[in-house]
Amino acid sequence: MSFKQLIAMKRILTIAVLLVLAVGHFGWVPKQRSEEKEPLLVFLVRHAEKSDASRDPELSDSGKERSLELVKILRSANVHSTDFIRTRETAKPTAEKFGLKTEIYNPSDLEALAQKLRNKGGIHLVVGHSNTTPEMVRILGGKPVSKIDEASEYDRLYIVRVSDENHATSILMRYGQPYLE
Repeated sequence: MSFKQLIAMKRILTIAVLLVLAVGHFGWVPKQRSEEKEPLLVFLVRHAEKSDASRDPELSDSGKERSLELVKILRSANVHSTDFIRTRETAKPTAEKFGLKTEIYNPSDLEALAQKLRNKGGIHLVVGHSNTTPEMVRILGGKPVSKIDEASEYDRLYIVRVSDENHATSILMRYGQPYLE
């Protein structure tokens, strides 16, 4: 074997090791057989800022700006929303950007949505409310941390990863303009 061939093999081996380490670190394993489903990764947010306190308001200008921040975070995801103007408007920019359809779910039956997500696998954005978002995190097996401040907290972004064994890990991040207590 020549010196050049040895260097080329060393580079290939290094790339393979880095790939294995990256996959192990993020816990994302490609499908082994076509009948296996993808691991489940769910991004959960409360709807963005409302324009007023009515029962079914539109988003305010700052809420529209926040919904555009989700497009920057997500590159592809199945999009789910409750059937309220504020949640649909929060999901809309992401769905439109990537040519996706927003699926409407019933906020009174979060267990059904969780089961649907587990069965399907893949990447999902779920837009809900101050009470349903932490509850959905809990149902998926994550840690919802604390209650969302109903009056002004719109910047939470939960990420829940559910393994094939239904073991969940979750993190809480913030996006858009920060919530100040």
